[in-house]
Order: sequence, then structure tokens, then C-alpha cells
Amino acid sequence: MSNEINENQVKLSRSEAREQAFMLLFSKSFDDEPLEETIEDNAEMFNGGVCGYAQAVVGAIQDKQEELDALIAGFLKKGWTISRISKPSLAILRLAFYEIKYVDSVPASVSVNEAVELAKKYTIDESKFVNGILGAFVRSEEEAK
Repeated sequence: MSNEINENQVKLSRSEAREQAFMLLFSKSFDDEPLEETIEDNAEMFNGGVCGYAQAVVGAIQDKQEELDALIAGFLKKGWTISRISKPSLAILRLAFYEIKYVDSVPASVSVNEAVELAKKYTIDESKFVNGILGAFVRSEEEAK
């Protein structure tokens, strides 16, 4: 991957960077190509290219996808599986679970709120589902401390 993308980036808010990460994760759910190709294929969609935060988070989520999916599955109702979750909601949940578990600079409440906003924007009536799963996860994380 060229460094050009990083040098020509516009400064994004964390919300915008998170939305880029969501879009990349969602796009990735349709193919098996390497992350670098997904980033290159989607770069023109983003004014200024893909930001460093989105690239780093999506790469880390890919590395930990099995672990994240197992965590998410643990909060699903009986009879539900990861494969039953819509692709947009799953991308949002993976992003939020990753941030809550591994990104100390982002408070859990911010990750949950941003995830719900993404779900309102990119899903059909799944924001309550996303909020419920994330709420249960955050409570279990707080209890574990």
C-alpha cells in the first residue's frame, strides 16, 4: 500500500473515521480480497482517502474477527447465530466491540452511541438490536472489572 494515501488525507473527526471503518468492514464482508485491495477499491469513495484510524481499526478487527464474533455470539438470544445478523449490523457490532475492548481512548458509552447512530443510518430498524447487544456487553465488561 502506498504512503500517498496517508500523506494526502483530510483531517477527520473520530465519528467520520469510524464511519469509514464501518464502510470498509461492510465492503469486506462481500469479498475475500486482501484489506489493502479493499482500501484501494474504496478510497475514491472518501474525499482525501482512507484515514489512518479506519485502516488500523479494520486491520485489527480482521485479525481478531473470530474472537470478536465469539464475543458477539455470547450476547445473542437463544437460536440466533452470527450468520443471522445483517451484514451492516455485524460490521457495526464488530467495530463497537473492538473499540470497547481494545481502544482505551474511546469511552464505551461513545462507542455504543456511535454504533447506534451508524445503525440508524445504515440499517432498517436494527438500532435497538445493536444497542441491546452492546448494552449487555458493556455491563458484562463493567462487572468483570
